[in-house]
Amino acid sequence: MSKIIAARFTTFAAADSARERLLTSGLIEEDVAEFYVNPSGQHARYPIGGDEYADPQARPAGLRASGGGAIGAVVGAAAAAVLTFMLFHSFLMLPVAALVGAYIGTLIGALLLTRGSSSANEPGSKARSHERESGVLLAVHVNSGMQARAVRVLRETNGQDVEIASGLWQDGRWTDFDPTRMVKPLDSDGSVPASGTTKH
Repeated sequence: MSKIIAARFTTFAAADSARERLLTSGLIEEDVAEFYVNPSGQHARYPIGGDEYADPQARPAGLRASGGGAIGAVVGAAAAAVLTFMLFHSFLMLPVAALVGAYIGTLIGALLLTRGSSSANEPGSKARSHERESGVLLAVHVNSGMQARAVRVLRETNGQDVEIASGLWQDGRWTDFDPTRMVKPLDSDGSVPASGTTKH
């Protein structure tokens, strides 16, 4: 497996500029690859599209929706029954009111318990492992002597999510690149985070 340093750029022009800096710093054309990474979910890894059979973040949503719906149904039915009896003083309307209240309560309960907060916008999340964002990826095949130089150039040219990975490099390309793998950015001193792994 080869050692690869990579960084994400927002435009091809920015990536081209970083590429030129890398080539003038001692790297050769065959060791620098540039390619666009599609947004998450648009890598067409399945015949019908998408990257995974099911969204892992959506799996627990069904249980939360069921639980929230059940709680909402009970609360809604009880509230509707009490209000109906207080307003109309009639037992005949209680079943209808309870059903309507249960229906509305189910919707509200399911919606409330499936609301989630994304960690993507939390401060410092970029320093931890996270899903790969779309953009132009500039990958550099390095040896131990060129690693620090490649990291420095990518950072100086405003490369984002500078990472190190082990991969298959053939004919000037990162041939086994997997866009669905989590990004494990290097620390500011160029080291791999203790909780991460360098293998992709």
